[in-house]
Amino acid sequence: MDKIDYTDPQCPFCVDEYKDEPTIHAIDVRNAINKIDEFLAKNDYAGAERTLNFWIGEAKLGGDKRGLLSLKNEQMGMLRKLEDRGNEAMAAANEALDLVKKIGFEETVTAATTYVNAATVYKTYEQPGRAMELFEMALPIYERELSDGDIKLGSLYNNMGLALTDLDRFDEAKAAYEKALKVMEKAEYGKREQAITYLNIADMLFARDGMREAELDILECIDKAKNLLEDPELPHDGYHAFVLEKCAPSFAFYGFDGISRYFAQKADEIYSKQ
Repeated sequence: MDKIDYTDPQCPFCVDEYKDEPTIHAIDVRNAINKIDEFLAKNDYAGAERTLNFWIGEAKLGGDKRGLLSLKNEQMGMLRKLEDRGNEAMAAANEALDLVKKIGFEETVTAATTYVNAATVYKTYEQPGRAMELFEMALPIYERELSDGDIKLGSLYNNMGLALTDLDRFDEAKAAYEKALKVMEKAEYGKREQAITYLNIADMLFARDGMREAELDILECIDKAKNLLEDPELPHDGYHAFVLEKCAPSFAFYGFDGISRYFAQKADEIYSKQ
C-alpha cells in the first residue's frame, strides 16, 4: 500500500527562510493554499487544480520564486493523486528542486520538505533509489531542526520505509517504521498516521515473508490500524476522510471487505458534509 501522499504537501507557508530575491509582485500564498484546501476538503480535485494553476501563473507573472515553490510543493502532491499525470508530477518535482537551488536555502526545513515531496513523486513512479537519495538529504535537516513529535519527521520515516521496502531493504524499512510510530505517539492526532504505518508494516511483512509465514503479524497490524482509525477523539474532517479513503483498499486486500466498505462509506459521509 502506497500511503506516500497522506501528509503532503507539507509546510506550504515556510517561506521565511528564503534569501532575498527580486520579486515584482508576491502572491498571497496563504490565501491561495486555503482556497485550494477548500476544494480538497470536498474531494473536488478539478476545482483545486484550476485554482492551483491560476496561482502558479500569478506567481510566475510576478517573479515570485518563493510563492512559486510553495505552490509547486502543493502541485506535486495533487498530481501524484491523479491518474496518468506522472510526467507532470515529475516536472513539478524537478522544477521545485531547481527553485531550492536558485533561491539558495538548501539546508533549511523548507528545502527538506521539498526534498521529501519530490522524493514521494519519484517513489510513486517506481524510482525508489532516487527517492531514497532525496529522503536522505532531508533526514539530517529534519532531525536537527524539528521536535521529536513533529508529524513531518514521522512522515519522513514512514515514507523512507516505503522506499526501503521497494528496494528489498526490509530490516532498514522496519527500523524506519518503528521510528515513525514513536514520533506519531507524540504528535497531535497522530493515531491516524500510526494506523497508516501499521498498514505499511503489514505490506512490508507480506513482501518479505508472504502471507503464510507472516499471517499472524499481519493480522495484528491490521487490527491495530482499525482500532486507531476508530478512535473517537480523532476529528472527522476532510483529512480524516482522505485517510480513511486511502486506507480502505488495504483492508480489502487482506480480506476485510466489510471494514473496507465501512471506512470508504465514512469517508464519503465526511466529504459530503464539508
